[in-house]
Order: sequence, then structure tokens, then C-alpha cells
Amino acid sequence: MGCRCSKLTPCCWGSQFKAAVLEGPEIENEDKGEVDNLPVFREFTLEQLKSATSGFAVDNIVSEHGEKAPNVVYKGKLENQTSIAVKRFNRVAWPDARQFLEEARSVGRLRNNKLANLLGCCCEGDDRLLVAEYMPNETLAKHLFHWEAQPMKWAMRLRVVLHLGQALEYCTSRGRALYHDLNAYRVLFDEEGNPRLSTFGLMKNSRDGKSYSTNLAFTPPEYLRTGRITPESVIYSFGTLLLDLLSGKHIPPSHALDLIRDRNLQMLTDSCLEGQFSDDDGTALVRLASLCLQHEPRERPNPKSLVAALTPLQKETEVPSNVLMGIPHSASFSSLSPLGEACSRRDLTAIHEILENLGYKDDEGVANELSFQMWTDQMQETLISKKKGDAAFRQKDFREAIECYTQFIDVGTTVSPTVFARRSLCYLINDMPQEALNDAMQAQVISPIWHVASYLQAAALAVIGMDNEAQTALKEGATQEAKRSKTSGQK
Repeated sequence: MGCRCSKLTPCCWGSQFKAAVLEGPEIENEDKGEVDNLPVFREFTLEQLKSATSGFAVDNIVSEHGEKAPNVVYKGKLENQTSIAVKRFNRVAWPDARQFLEEARSVGRLRNNKLANLLGCCCEGDDRLLVAEYMPNETLAKHLFHWEAQPMKWAMRLRVVLHLGQALEYCTSRGRALYHDLNAYRVLFDEEGNPRLSTFGLMKNSRDGKSYSTNLAFTPPEYLRTGRITPESVIYSFGTLLLDLLSGKHIPPSHALDLIRDRNLQMLTDSCLEGQFSDDDGTALVRLASLCLQHEPRERPNPKSLVAALTPLQKETEVPSNVLMGIPHSASFSSLSPLGEACSRRDLTAIHEILENLGYKDDEGVANELSFQMWTDQMQETLISKKKGDAAFRQKDFREAIECYTQFIDVGTTVSPTVFARRSLCYLINDMPQEALNDAMQAQVISPIWHVASYLQAAALAVIGMDNEAQTALKEGATQEAKRSKTSGQK
């Protein structure tokens, strides 16, 4: 279409448009987006989640939230290689364990491909944790407000709001119409670059386990009066997200409505979008945002009518999201490093050569706290065991290497991810894949973002016959190595 953004036609939303959006067509969507290949909601032990997140390592923190709802979200990986996001509340949150479990189980019954689905929870002592699908490609806020390579394209912005509307429609149909803090940080992107709504926001407020509150910068008018949110309040927040996507900025709704009334739409729309959409499309989205931001809740559209209004606006529907977003496809392994290639082929000889050449340089920065007594009494013996293990490893006497490395590990005065990685390969060569997997996972506990540990897990899992899990571990290793290379290249 290719019209300039600055030439958007004046917006006049008459009763005919409003009625059509508010009521929505009486049709059922053919694809409700429900998924049945996810495991049922389960309860995890605290020990399982500690292991999955490498002891809640700082390196695995994905996000942190503030004073009103203190919690931290970690990236983790289960034993079956499923990547997870673990939200850990502070110890005073959710004092009633029964309420927490009931609420988590209720949200955990939802299963939809427009959601980052809740997989489980943990409730032990004072600890309260939620476990959800991990979304590896950042938040909408990152791609919209803090982009590096390219601004988000118009077609992708339209796809985001449609997926978000479909997520809200699904949740509403399942009796979960209320959402806590709907904002650009709650919209996540999966491996394929598709937008998903975080299910963490479906949980009621932790203070009393019964109500919802909001930490939004721009709160619905009725919340200021009552202190409570309603399904219509969620639509108001949806309207603020429409403004975010139109403007590329987080602007106050009152200011946006003033611009709309004054027909000053050039100030409202993102200059990065110039030439990407027609006057009619831009006007339609501005109209929809204005309806969502109506002062009276009853005048706002419902999720079903939002989906009806957004569906015909979609562009480039045949183009995959990862292409629109400029995200490399997760299934592409054409650029695997020599170690990644060796592990994918289970070429144990090549892996040995690479690990030997790598030495211990990746152990730099691993924290080891030792008392003076340990240094004087045990370190000499420990270092001798390690040196013997290294000599056996170099000479390909892998049984001797296992014995010596085990002596080093069992003393426990120092930890070394490299020793675990080397013993893992020795176990693989001696046809002990489960022991090899355990060591590779232990290496990652010590060094959570170490690509070598993920690659060795892939090799061990493939030998065990867990091919899907092996592919997942291989992807993980490739991602970690790419980030490592990028970081080192920027130094």
C-alpha cells in the first residue's frame, strides 16, 4: 500500500464502527489455538528447581520486579532438557499455601499456543515458585523500545496485537478474564518469534490470594476509583499496548487521546513505520485504541470483538514471525562450531581433541572459597589427582582418567566445570552415557551458560536414545556459544 504515516486520514468513529467492534461477529474461530502436546500441570520440589536453575544462579536471572511484588524470574532446564522460566516470590508473598496452589492449578489448566503456558509450581515451607514455558526471544518492550538491529515492522506489530487479543479471548472463554499488569513486558516471543502472553499475569495478587491489583504506569480510570481491576480494565491496558505499537513509545493515554482529537496523528505514529501502512489501516488501529481507552468501561470492546477487528488488518500472513522479526530460525545448525558438530555426530575422538586443546581456560572466574587449612592440608593431594587425570586424559587412558578425576571431585575443595566435562567424555567413551549426562549437567550447574556443558549433554542424550532432547541441548549450546562469541567480539 505504501502511504506515508503522516497522511493518515482524520479519525471519526461513528456509532456504526463502534457497534460492529463492540458486538463482534457471531462466528466461532476455527483454530482456537489449544495445544495438547504439553505435559499436564505438576508440582515440583524445590530441589528440582534448584537443580534446573543451577542453584538459582545470578547468570540465569531473566527479569526482576520491584517493591510492590518482589520476585525474580530465572531461566532453567529440566532433566528432560525442557527449558523453563521459574518465577520465585519473596518469602512473605502468598502466606496461604492452599490459596497459592489453588490459583496456580487453575491457571495451569490453560493450554494455548498464544500463551507462555504454566507448567507447574512449587510450594515448600515459605517458598512459592511458578514454572512456565521459557520464551527465548525477549519481550515486546525490548523489541519495541530498546531495539538494536531493526525496528519492529508494521506487519509484526499487527500480528502481536492479534495474538494478544486471541490470548485474552481464550482466557476469557476459560473463565480467566482478569489479567494483572498487561503491558509490553508481559508479551514474550518464542523460538519461532511468535508473540505469547505470559501466564504469570493471570495469577491473582499474592497479598491476599483473592484480588488483583495493578502496578501499571497508566491505570484505568475505574481502578483509581475502586482499587480493583475488571475485565474492562484489561481492555484499557490493551489500548495502551496499541498505543505502544503505534508510537514505538510508552505515551500517556490522555496525551494520545488529545493528539487523536486534534487529528495530530503524525505525532502519534512511529516515524520508523513511514511508508509501511495505508491511511485506512492506520486509522482503523487508532480507532480501536480510542475505543479501548474509553473512560466508561461499558463502552470498551470485548476480546472477541478485538479479534474480529484485528483479523482483517493482518499483513504478510504467509511470512514466518522469525523472518519479520529478524530472528535466526532455531532449527538452523549450519553454523555449528567444530565442538557442536562433533557432539552432533557423536565423534568422540574429535571431542577429545577439542577438549584437550581447550584446556582449563573456561574455568576462569569459577568461585572457589578455600580456608587456609584446606590449602595446607588437602590442596597438594587434590592437585596431584587432577594432574594425574589430565595426563591420563591426554594419553587416552580414559578409565585411569575417570579414577583420578573422581578423586579430585570427591575431595571437594575446589570445583571445576572442565574436570566434569572431561570425565563426562571419559564416561561416554566407556559406554556409560547416563554417568556422562550427569557430569555434563553438573558442569552446567557450576557454569550455567557454558556451551561445552550443553553440547556434551546433547551427545550423551543422543547415545541414550533421547533424540528430541539431544536436539534441544544442541540448540542451547549453539545459542550460548553465539552469545559468547558476540560478547567477546564486543570487548
